[in-house]
Amino acid sequence: MRNVLKRCLSVFTVVVAATTFSLPAFAEQVMNTDVVIIGAGTSGLAAGVQAIQNGNKVILLEKQAKVGGTGNFCEGLFAAESKIQKRIGIDVSKDFAFDTIMEYSHYKANGALVSCFVDKSAETIDWLDELGVKIEYVGVGGFGGPLTWHVIAPGPDYPDKNPHDYHCARMINVFNKYILDHGGEILLQTPGTGLIKEDGKVVGAFAENKDGENIRINAKAVIIATGGFANNKEMMNKYSPYPDLIPVGNMGKDGDGIRMAWDAGAAEEGVDVMQMYRPGLKGFHPADQMIALAVQPYFWVNPRGERYTDESSVQLWPYAGNALVRIGGTAYSIYDDATRKKAVEEGIEMPLGEWVIQGTKLTNWEKSFYKELKRDRGNVFKANSIKELAKMLDMDPAVLQSSVDKMNSWAQTREDGEFKKDSKFLRAVATPPFYATKLTPRHLGTLGGVRINEKTEAVNEHDEAVPGLYVVGTDAGGMYGDSYDLLLGGGTAGFAVNSGRIAADSASEYIGAAQ
Repeated sequence: MRNVLKRCLSVFTVVVAATTFSLPAFAEQVMNTDVVIIGAGTSGLAAGVQAIQNGNKVILLEKQAKVGGTGNFCEGLFAAESKIQKRIGIDVSKDFAFDTIMEYSHYKANGALVSCFVDKSAETIDWLDELGVKIEYVGVGGFGGPLTWHVIAPGPDYPDKNPHDYHCARMINVFNKYILDHGGEILLQTPGTGLIKEDGKVVGAFAENKDGENIRINAKAVIIATGGFANNKEMMNKYSPYPDLIPVGNMGKDGDGIRMAWDAGAAEEGVDVMQMYRPGLKGFHPADQMIALAVQPYFWVNPRGERYTDESSVQLWPYAGNALVRIGGTAYSIYDDATRKKAVEEGIEMPLGEWVIQGTKLTNWEKSFYKELKRDRGNVFKANSIKELAKMLDMDPAVLQSSVDKMNSWAQTREDGEFKKDSKFLRAVATPPFYATKLTPRHLGTLGGVRINEKTEAVNEHDEAVPGLYVVGTDAGGMYGDSYDLLLGGGTAGFAVNSGRIAADSASEYIGAAQ
């Protein structure tokens, strides 16, 4: 077993040249604290709780009107060798988890950071339990994968008093209450606007409240936790492999914290890694039943009418997203009435996480599909023949018919002669009417930006720490190679919570060493 604890907690030394940092000319308010955290999502709140437990005074800045951000949409988090895993006989070791993450990234990930994350993960489940965040069950990331996804149970008041106290929102609510009950301050609708750097050290941050007043917050350490740049069109155009990715569950993610860290001297890392999601359509909820049927692993074609991938790649949604981006970002899911009827009357084969579980009968499919068909926006189609459907989709009927004929042949022989898909997902497209749903790439956020070390310190191009500055969650690079990893369920939420805690511990150590 790797001896990482000493490395993760060791005292650091850094050499940085003193620099001049541009600041607002004045501030209407001046506040003083030990740690200022920019962003009150999952990672920022976790950092806030841990910092308070470490005896530090904390101020959190949040640009939205409520805390949680994208964390309100997640369901659980990763851990290896947790007590609940051991109790029910789940064998996912820390060594296995570390090797899986590193091999998936082709060793592009920061091994020291990954090691600290994995090794802290089980203790974090205990930490959550002590705070009142309980685990409902342990599940998988990709269908059939290792059991690492610790899905959070409803709060004790659910459903009679607070129907939103559920899954990761439960954790967010507990974090928020703990911080406020223990003397921390959370300034809502108050985004961070810049860092204060003196003598080469980050010593605070500027913010602007909802009344437009400038606030100077003097601090001994700053933790950046602003959640990436999914909603920043300019940055997406520059860094994303497909700029028009549809963000799911993201709002106000403008890359503010990433740019602040860069301006303070931190290097870039992982800025082009996207958290690819199942294909879908803009404006449709992840639980929409029309989308749920369209992303079943049956028969997908490109705009020419040619099948382009093993559709069961959707078991690990980043794979399906990558395959769709590769062909230009547009595909069509086509199925016949027999498949529709089976999904409505018997239920779906491939679950959509906790949104639409396996076996769910799509009794609301008809309402969603025909509502969109009536809108006539080019998203869904219905035809009585493949030739008619091809014309609707502006495809060569002969090409689409050839693709359908091959799929029907393989469904009959139970062997995919093109993409070697598991035979259990081979279904004929033979019973009219035929349906088509357009598929476009979606993502759950960006997964990098700032280079950090295993203590979550922001570092420059020479891996020298920027004193006093820590970066966590999806603002931080180093956890991935070039693709989101769903092999170990709950990885992103797990990294958010664990990196927040690591940052708080590192900041506390830094503050203590300076006194």
